[in-house]
Amino acid sequence: MVTEPDQRSAAGRFHRFCERVIGRLPFGLSTLVAPTFLGFVLINSFTFGVDLLVLTLLRGAVGLPLPVAVTMAYACAFALAYYLNRTLNFRSHASVGPQVAVYVMIVVINYVAFILGVSSGLAALGVEYHLARIAAGACEAVYMYSAMRWVVFRR
Repeated sequence: MVTEPDQRSAAGRFHRFCERVIGRLPFGLSTLVAPTFLGFVLINSFTFGVDLLVLTLLRGAVGLPLPVAVTMAYACAFALAYYLNRTLNFRSHASVGPQVAVYVMIVVINYVAFILGVSSGLAALGVEYHLARIAAGACEAVYMYSAMRWVVFRR
């Protein structure tokens, strides 16, 4: 269930900002691009930065094995992304329990297929681990937005 937030709330301001930016897109793109897509891009760009920062600390500074560092960094980032997308972007007021269960299933699929699969595969081919993670992130973005919009936070 999604309800309209108080326009003075952080969620209301965030949504209005996304609507204004999307409303200014040229060539009729404003009719094709949802404000939630921009919100997802902004939130997930931020949480991806958190992911890379934690990955760098765990791998570079602490020296953890890459799969462990990727897993821990991703867990931090996906929890933050869920919270920010739920509250600011999709403005969901549905029951958290069932929603988190669906989100966790989607994240597990994403994690195995893109985060570990693509990151580890590219790293095994000799791609530097930051670049491998960025490539995996591009694949992840398409999958996760689709899953969040039409499955996790569906109206």
